[in-house]
Amino acid sequence: MSLSLSQLKPLSFDWDEHNQDKNWHKHQVKFRECEQIFSNKQLKIFIDIKHSQIEPRFTALGKTNRGRKLIITFTIRNKKIRIISARNQSHQERKLYEAKEE
Repeated sequence: MSLSLSQLKPLSFDWDEHNQDKNWHKHQVKFRECEQIFSNKQLKIFIDIKHSQIEPRFTALGKTNRGRKLIITFTIRNKKIRIISARNQSHQERKLYEAKEE
């Protein structure tokens, strides 16, 4: 099931310093790149049911200002987006991202 960002209504971002460093060292994704996908068009957000036992988690497929296609796992805490992980989209994820909405 796909959601729109307006359904989540976050006001800003909440960054855990460890996750900022982890995403950079593991996947070379800067935290500002992650933020960009939430304001760019063709953002697709899905509920991550498998990992939502403690709190609701979401997966976002989007594109940075430079066109880098990322997949981001995040949650909402205190009306803020909290990024859990970020990396480049795989081939299969790009196909899902590029598929037309029905």
